[in-house]
Amino acid sequence: MTPYEKFARVYDVFMADMPVEDWLAFIEELWARDTRKPNLILDIGCGTGAITIPLAKKGYSVIGIDISEDMLSTARQKADALDLDILFLNQDMREFELYGTVDSVICICDTLNYLKNSDLNRIFSLVNNYLNHDGLFIFDISTEYKYAEIFADNTFCDITDSAAYIWENAYYSDTRINEYLITFFIKNNSGKYDRFEELHELHAFTVDEIIASLKSSGFADIRIYDADGFNMPTEKSERIFFSAKKI
Repeated sequence: MTPYEKFARVYDVFMADMPVEDWLAFIEELWARDTRKPNLILDIGCGTGAITIPLAKKGYSVIGIDISEDMLSTARQKADALDLDILFLNQDMREFELYGTVDSVICICDTLNYLKNSDLNRIFSLVNNYLNHDGLFIFDISTEYKYAEIFADNTFCDITDSAAYIWENAYYSDTRINEYLITFFIKNNSGKYDRFEELHELHAFTVDEIIASLKSSGFADIRIYDADGFNMPTEKSERIFFSAKKI
């Protein structure tokens, strides 16, 4: 089962507190600072369209890629309800294919943390291949500090009127792998609750590893920011944004 296969049913409910509007504003500011407004944008790991759909509503042409057909189904339903023309592709980001190039590529909300170190060059090379000259690649990662000190070996839970989850987290510093087992209880049409589990494995990358992989894949003008603003990250940054330009 791919990550988020069943979580798609309640993803938007439990992710409602994610600062999507802040991320959108951040992305648009990076484009503005580059003195260009992209027309066609690729959103890798688009999920249920949390970023893709608002960009389309702003007038951008957007392509969304995700490995989970369930997530994409939700995204398509939301886009159709708003009469938005978005191309959604069910593809693995490690081997995605497009019919042509795009002006900018974004990859937000921990998507790259699902990769292994050996996958970085592969996806960065693909992004470089499908970017127009001087196009910006914008993405984020959750940091080792977040996994080791915030998530750590803790258990989290949340409950709504129609669903609940229990998140059991474990971080392994020797391999820099963050693993969590999430158990869902979702109310069905009969009023009873369906129970299911998903196991997620994410990897912590260092800034140096990311930068080295970007450079070897043909990117330059690499910049890093703390997710809370345009400041340099610190050792306690929980999320870091990167921007890199195709040369």
